[in-house]
Amino acid sequence: MSFDNFTYKGATFCVSVHSEEILKKVEDEFQVLDDDIFNITYPKSGTHWMSEILNLIKQNGDPTFVNSIPMWSRSPWYETIAGYDEAEKLTSPRIISSHIPYHIFSKSFFKSKAKVVYTMRNPKDVIVSMFYFSKILKIFKEPESFEAQLENFFKSNGMYGSWFDHVKGWMQMAGKDNFFYITYEELQQDLRGSVVRICKFLGKELNDEEINSVVKYSSFKVMKENKMSNLTQIPDDVLDKSKGTLMRKGVSGDWKNHFTVAQSEKFDKDYQENMKDLNIKFFWQETKKQ
Repeated sequence: MSFDNFTYKGATFCVSVHSEEILKKVEDEFQVLDDDIFNITYPKSGTHWMSEILNLIKQNGDPTFVNSIPMWSRSPWYETIAGYDEAEKLTSPRIISSHIPYHIFSKSFFKSKAKVVYTMRNPKDVIVSMFYFSKILKIFKEPESFEAQLENFFKSNGMYGSWFDHVKGWMQMAGKDNFFYITYEELQQDLRGSVVRICKFLGKELNDEEINSVVKYSSFKVMKENKMSNLTQIPDDVLDKSKGTLMRKGVSGDWKNHFTVAQSEKFDKDYQENMKDLNIKFFWQETKKQ
């Protein structure tokens, strides 16, 4: 994956999407409110899905809001040039999306009661998803091959830097009352149970009918058809829709259709080396033999 970039405190950002000025404001000036909810992910890990879930929970399962307001307006990526001002204008409780690494997150968060929902995904599927996303998002130079995409991942050449650093950074928050982590795979296996857990974390009480509505309207099928959520309204000079869609498959394990046995074995070895100091097993590791 290639794009015009710059480095800010060890992480890679895109010239046309980010600026050093905005990143400094995010880190040092942005005023986090006690009822803010941050939807944090590494790219291609379920950001849009969690945004939909959180906004539906906020609206007690009523889909009117998510059907009428574009995703980038209701849960803007506040570290982007376009998203910073949008985030400041949100009505409380604000739901703010971000891919920002832990070490440059807003300092005011750590003096607040605001909450973070951190969603992770099997990194093999992250690579596959980014491979296809790079073909349609025009800020990227289309990857030469899947092998090249894989190499970029291990060289931390992607936007926002290393997946390993991102996950290890944010997992420093594990165990804190205002931090909740979940995986894409858990959402897929038990969406309703996941919604119930998220509601409990947020202190939001929904009845069965409202929970069922959250589950219904955050399903892949419904989101794929919702023009406010599927990014089809993004201009053609930004997203080349002739080459694919944002919501491609919405599955786990598609990496098996792309990785060779040798690539998978090498990945597993490198993964173990990079994550050896993190004493946490994620859902995709626990279920891979099932």
